[in-house]
Amino acid sequence: MEFEGEFELDGVPPEKAWIVLSDPMAVRDSLKGCQYITPMGEDFNFDEYEAKEDVEMLPEADPDTVADRAFVAGQKYAALMQVGVGSVKPRFETTVTIDDRDDEEFEMLASGGGDASGSSFSMNSGMRIHELDDGDGARIEWWTEADVSGRIAQLGSRVINPVANKIVNNFFGSIEKQMSDVDEETNSGVTDRLRNML
Repeated sequence: MEFEGEFELDGVPPEKAWIVLSDPMAVRDSLKGCQYITPMGEDFNFDEYEAKEDVEMLPEADPDTVADRAFVAGQKYAALMQVGVGSVKPRFETTVTIDDRDDEEFEMLASGGGDASGSSFSMNSGMRIHELDDGDGARIEWWTEADVSGRIAQLGSRVINPVANKIVNNFFGSIEKQMSDVDEETNSGVTDRLRNML
C-alpha cells in the first residue's frame, strides 16, 4: 500500500517545522495510539521498557534537551503502537531506523516494521519540508510504502485506508498545533540554537 500527501503551515518557517518533526516526543504525542518512541540498543525489551512521563515540550523545554533527543541518522528506535482497525486492536512492537537526515534540505527518510498478534508490517517512509512560494510558511510533503500481512491485511484496503488516513490527518493536525505554539512563543534565538545543535 502507498500513502502520500502534503500540507501547508502558514506563518511557520521550514526550520521551525523541522525542529518539531525532529523531536521523537513531539511525534509520539501527535501519533494516536503511540505509547513511546525511544532509541533502542541490542538488549531492548518492549515488555520491560517504561515510557517517560511529563517530558517538557517546546516551547517550554530547554533547547539543549530537545536537540539531544532529536532523531539521529543511522539510529534505531523502538515504538509501541496500538491501533484499532475494524474489530482488531493490535499492539505493534515496532522498530524504525532513521536512514537519512538532511538538515539543509529538511528531508528525513526512515524504514522499519512491526509485529502484533497475528499481524505484521514493513514500511519505508519519508518527508521533505519546502518553503512556501510566498516565503511565509512551510509545505510538508510525506510518503509511505507499507506491506501489511496477517489478520489486518485480511480486512482489506477498504477498511485499512480510512484508518490510515485518519491517523495521518490527526497526526498532522496535532503537529501543526505544536508548530504554531513553537512559532508563537519561541524567539528566534532559541530557534537558531536548536538549528545549530541539530
